[in-house]
Amino acid sequence: MTAAIKNPYALKKSSKTPWGNPIVYFFSLVLVAICVGPVLYIILGGFRTNSQITQDPAGLPNPWNFANYHTVVTSPTFWTELVNSLIVSLGTMVGIVALALMVSFVIARYRFRLNGVMYALFAAGMMFPITVAITPLYLLLRYLHLINSHLGIILPQIAFGLPQAVIILVPFLKSIPVELEEACELDGCSRLGFFWRMVLPLSWPGVATVGILAFVQSWNAYMLPLFMLNESSKYTLPLGVQMFSSQHSVDTAQVLAFTSLSMIPALICFTIFQKKIVGGLTGAVKG
Repeated sequence: MTAAIKNPYALKKSSKTPWGNPIVYFFSLVLVAICVGPVLYIILGGFRTNSQITQDPAGLPNPWNFANYHTVVTSPTFWTELVNSLIVSLGTMVGIVALALMVSFVIARYRFRLNGVMYALFAAGMMFPITVAITPLYLLLRYLHLINSHLGIILPQIAFGLPQAVIILVPFLKSIPVELEEACELDGCSRLGFFWRMVLPLSWPGVATVGILAFVQSWNAYMLPLFMLNESSKYTLPLGVQMFSSQHSVDTAQVLAFTSLSMIPALICFTIFQKKIVGGLTGAVKG
């Protein structure tokens, strides 16, 4: 009692609610509802019939209808587009991670005159989205005979995804102590050995962040595949959703089922590795 009287600030501090500021929680819940609401509507809409959606657009499935998802899952077109998306997304992810690691290692660990200029160029590259260069990019890929091929999508996505990856990875590689590199050199380890044995394990959070972001961005890409792919057998899922919705424009419930199944892999990937993404971005900012 006497300690509380002598220190009134401690008494005032202990009277605060242990849950924090309710206003912050309110706006956080509103933001979560805005982000999650449309996703839940699409997923639940696939379990409804067209008549249910027409009568009550915001209602819950009653009764639950699994026929829409069964029709989509048993369709060979869906699995073909799923495989195409996996090929493009995994190819883009591997290319971005491999090239970004090598470039970031040179910028972060080597000292030369154009070091800062290279980093500034990659930072400036983030200001130019792929939609700005879509016309000259199409002409270039047509000259290289890469139109209507998955490689014609993977290579531009790697090029436009490198700036973000380099910006994230350079702080990680710079944070590795120079003394550690010198100790490896004294033990007879080359720069390449130091890269494989020390740099990769220590920069794993940044590598995971870059890989996950590259995979999700490539999975959701729509503009580049729309311009580069002509054959429906090579469509990725975003193009497949657009084609399916135009063919089944009357069957809204089945379109919602196809859309929800096409976005579930990216949602699962992002949900599982969200802690790694946050940790990687936090480490990049600290670095």
